[in-house]
Amino acid sequence: MSYTAMVFFSPLAYPGYDPMSMAVSDLSAIGAPSRELANRLNALFGPCGLISIMALCVVIGESKIKSLRTGIYLFSLMEWICIVGYTMFPLNILSDGIGNTMHLVVTGLVVVLSVISILLIIAGAKKANLNSLSIWGMACFVAMLMGPIGTGLMPKEVFGIFERFSTFSAVVFNAVLGVYLYKEKFKGEKEC
Repeated sequence: MSYTAMVFFSPLAYPGYDPMSMAVSDLSAIGAPSRELANRLNALFGPCGLISIMALCVVIGESKIKSLRTGIYLFSLMEWICIVGYTMFPLNILSDGIGNTMHLVVTGLVVVLSVISILLIIAGAKKANLNSLSIWGMACFVAMLMGPIGTGLMPKEVFGIFERFSTFSAVVFNAVLGVYLYKEKFKGEKEC
């Protein structure tokens, strides 16, 4: 909810921001008029996402299904890199320095870890008979791929739309994992 609020309400504080063509990172970039609002609205996303995924890491630690366990561990690593990396290296629209380069490095790591972790979770979920989790994983994976495919093939005027497919896919999947944790869906998979 926090991330979604940031994405939808921060543009109100950024005159000229075009969600169709601009990245979500532009909302919280150094020099962006919406930076303060974006950071406030997004304040709960990082801590809540990390608490949820770390609790899942504790629960899944006893899993006998290596692909599921490894996928969740890698997804949690991606979440840590996302929160810490983007906090340390926010996009800077005022200058083009090492910070922006590191922002791109963080983005690359987040994308690679997201793809690998979701594929492992899909495979592990199938082995654990968590078919609905596998379906959620596939849906998020397809949405994640729509981002780079769309931004590469479509005109720059719609970059923002396709970029949001990628960003929201990881956010939604983290929420799905949290719901599965809450509903104790991983409890019985240890015997598989």
